Amino acid sequence: MEHPRTLPRLLQMPRFVRFGIAIDTAAEWRWLALLAVALWPTWWWMGQRMVDGSDDPLGVLAVAALGTLVWQHRLRLRAAPRLGFQVAALAGAVLTTALHAQLPDLLVALVGLLSLALGLLAFLPSQVATAPVLGLSVLSLPLLASLQFYAGFPLRVVTAEASRWLLSAAHTVERSGSSLIVDGQLVIVDAPCSGVQMVWLGYFTACVVALVVGRANRSFLLRLPIVSALVLVGNVLRNTVLVSFQASGAPLPGWGHEVVGLVVLALVCAGITWAMAANRPRPLNNTR
Repeated sequence: MEHPRTLPRLLQMPRFVRFGIAIDTAAEWRWLALLAVALWPTWWWMGQRMVDGSDDPLGVLAVAALGTLVWQHRLRLRAAPRLGFQVAALAGAVLTTALHAQLPDLLVALVGLLSLALGLLAFLPSQVATAPVLGLSVLSLPLLASLQFYAGFPLRVVTAEASRWLLSAAHTVERSGSSLIVDGQLVIVDAPCSGVQMVWLGYFTACVVALVVGRANRSFLLRLPIVSALVLVGNVLRNTVLVSFQASGAPLPGWGHEVVGLVVLALVCAGITWAMAANRPRPLNNTR
């Protein structure tokens, strides 16, 4: 047995030892609550973005999905967190605080939400895949307006070109930028036809289904190209149907656009669900 005099001086201080024991045995909800409180500037900024109308509040669904995941596993949270995830989460929270006013709010919020996801993963059972949890944390961001600004036009061009190819079977079609000239009639592929919202909902569906069926990281990541392909095909199909009605001289009313969009979205999400749930792994016995 090692003589007390050879122990580090701190370990000979009862108060320090009791403090270390308290930290090591602190309940998991206390760590998660402290992490959430440390990220309050991120929550404040996200709340403002949701209520000022500058972005679609779809991120609430991703936050709710993460909350539901923790609630489902509340009785199997790890008593001792995985050290790597815990250290990364705490470092991310400190970095989020340090980067405020140094980087754009969206990037700072991205660091903060990834830190929260790492904090959750530190306590979630090891059977929970890391990639879908990180994916949901990214989807929690108010990023649809930014995606529309940076990626909206390229997506509209790709959609218009694919629709031109399909419509050429029955019409004389030319593409100019993101617009189509169908039998001499100009049809504009506008911002809502970029499919940005369908992209968000497609990847949200993929992350949620992967967590529900217990898909592993590698299997989840290998299926993401299928998700992208289904979203692209769905958006092209929706745009082609709408343009064909417009070119035929019988454009659909506003509610008709909504119905076509919802039907195609439902088909895309159903396809993504099938792709993520097919050949689901056998459930494992979870341990605390």
